[in-house]
Amino acid sequence: MKLSADLRAFEGRIGHRFTRPALLVQAVTHGSFAAVGRADNQRLEFLGDRVLGLVMAEALLAADPAATEGQLAPRFNALVRKETCAEVAREAGLGEVLKLGRSEMISGGRRKQALLGDAMEAVIAAVYLDAGYQPARDMVLRLWGERIGRVAEDARDAKTALQEWAQSRGMPPPSYEEVAREGPDHAPRFTIEARLSDGRSARAEAGSKRLAEHAAAKALLAEVESGT
Repeated sequence: MKLSADLRAFEGRIGHRFTRPALLVQAVTHGSFAAVGRADNQRLEFLGDRVLGLVMAEALLAADPAATEGQLAPRFNALVRKETCAEVAREAGLGEVLKLGRSEMISGGRRKQALLGDAMEAVIAAVYLDAGYQPARDMVLRLWGERIGRVAEDARDAKTALQEWAQSRGMPPPSYEEVAREGPDHAPRFTIEARLSDGRSARAEAGSKRLAEHAAAKALLAEVESGT
């Protein structure tokens, strides 16, 4: 099978040239595009999730030999969650090469977080099946890059930390208010304001309310801890 120019370019971005190109084609084929004799990426997604998990577990153990299981678990979850996989997919331009059905194309499928995250896991599985664990591991570590080194800070639950900070000073828990929502229904952007009872507040924007709340809490926590 001969790959299209856009898939060849994608190979360059992820740093792997396939000896079995059909695996890459399957990895970027969404269920909405699949047909008889043309497999989608769901089975590869299942495998890729497990390969990614092993790579990240190894990387975290190597990065911090003294870390406890309780410290490692949230770091691991932060690295393998769909949001992170989707971020990596966007950086690699995976959305540009996805094979989607008409309905997904119309609804903005190339930008959907869940779809991108699933496809990234499928690509990991495709590399694993094409060349083995070591090339798949090398690709994951390269694409995830600095996220692994800074995950201890990123994995901190900012909402819990902010609540604990407030309660330790006799204040009620912080409140979270949606102050804006923009964009189409299939790709909304939420702006959330985190506010303490003393009036201090911070805002953040993200593609989901949960992520926006955490980002706002993180910003406000940084403000109060710095004493500003």
